[in-house]
Amino acid sequence: MRSSVEIYDVASGQARVVWQTEQLVEAPNFARDGRSLVINGDGLVYRLPLDGGAPSRIDTGFAVRCNNDHGLSPDGKWLAVTDKTEFGRAAIYILPADGGTPRLATPRQSSYWHGWSPDGSRVCYCGIRDDVFDIYTIPVEGGEETRLTFGEGRNDGPDWSCDGWIYFNSSRSGRMQIWRIRPDGTELARITDSPFGDWFAHPTPDGCALLVLSYDGDVFDHPRDHQVRIRMMDADGRNDRVLFELFGGQGTMNVPNWSPDGSQFAFVRYAP
Repeated sequence: MRSSVEIYDVASGQARVVWQTEQLVEAPNFARDGRSLVINGDGLVYRLPLDGGAPSRIDTGFAVRCNNDHGLSPDGKWLAVTDKTEFGRAAIYILPADGGTPRLATPRQSSYWHGWSPDGSRVCYCGIRDDVFDIYTIPVEGGEETRLTFGEGRNDGPDWSCDGWIYFNSSRSGRMQIWRIRPDGTELARITDSPFGDWFAHPTPDGCALLVLSYDGDVFDHPRDHQVRIRMMDADGRNDRVLFELFGGQGTMNVPNWSPDGSQFAFVRYAP
């Protein structure tokens, strides 16, 4: 077993296995009806039912080099994917959630999708410009990108909360930690001050808490196949606790992974 797609129930503190495979699959997103997950594997995107059925491929047209940066819009009608087929570098595309022709959303590369605005009108992403990693947003229908960070260390992994914050991870303090900022670039605040390397903060649907993937403090970047921990905390970083440890990292929960009601989240565990 290479990949184990699982769902963790916050109230019970228990995880259940949804599907296991010898293939490498990554980054589960919950469908808006709570009945399936979107995952990726080998450049393609799949819908995985939670009733025990097999995954089915989502038609992404020419985009067949998709990575683990994908996710469904708030209304469930659209799917954002990050793909390298057209330019040889990562670009963000929008297509119907059930499959269809991808439409380019980010004219500049490399751009890695990470979240939708609550009203579905914009996406947030990590953009690499001249080897500098920063946080950007752009209208889904096209337009100019808005830059929120300016090379203060590496800035990556943004996710948008229902109350308007954009959470992201940044190495500006010397170690990757969680920060947040408003979409207009104001009210920057540090959220975590931990001994870990903190990545991929995902706010709960009600905006009250955060889920964070944490590496040992001496691990650089966000590699695959490491012993990591999933932590949960209040939205301001208080009441931090480790939910569980697992063998994972890259691919475990790079993108929004909460169930619509906030009672569960999906993740991928890997075989050592």
